[in-house]
Amino acid sequence: MQEKISTSPIFNIVSRILFAPIIIFGLYVQFHGDYGPGGGFQAGVIIAAAFILYSMIFGLKNGETLVPVKINRYLMCVGVLLYAGVGLVSLFLNGKYLDYNVLSSDPSGGQHLGIILVELGVGITVATVMIALYHSFASFGDSND
Repeated sequence: MQEKISTSPIFNIVSRILFAPIIIFGLYVQFHGDYGPGGGFQAGVIIAAAFILYSMIFGLKNGETLVPVKINRYLMCVGVLLYAGVGLVSLFLNGKYLDYNVLSSDPSGGQHLGIILVELGVGITVATVMIALYHSFASFGDSND
C-alpha cells in the first residue's frame, strides 16, 4: 500500500500556517486550565491534532520524522510518571496521595504547583497517546514482509 501525500497546494500551505497556532492554542489551554476551562486532556488533544494534521497532509513517514516513535513512547512514560510522581512526592511529604497542600510552605502555592504539574503530565500523556494511536491506525495494513 503506497502512502498518500496531499498534492493540493492549498492544503499544504494552510496546514503549514495553522501548525504553530494550533500548538500555541494547546499550550494556552494547558496553562490556563487551572484558572478557567481547559487543562491537560483538552490541551493534549489539541496539540496532538496539530501533529496528526501534519501527518495527514505530508504523509505518515514525515509525521514520524517530526515525532519519532521512540521519543513518543518515552514521552508517554514521562507524562504518566510526572502525574504519579506528584502523588508520591505528596506521600513522602507526609500528605495524602495527590494532596497538593504539602508541596509548598503555603497551601495555596502547593495547590497551584500541584495542579500545574499533574495537568502537564496528563497533557503530555494524552498528546502522545493520540499521536501513537493515529500512527498505528494510519499504518494498519502496511506490511513490509
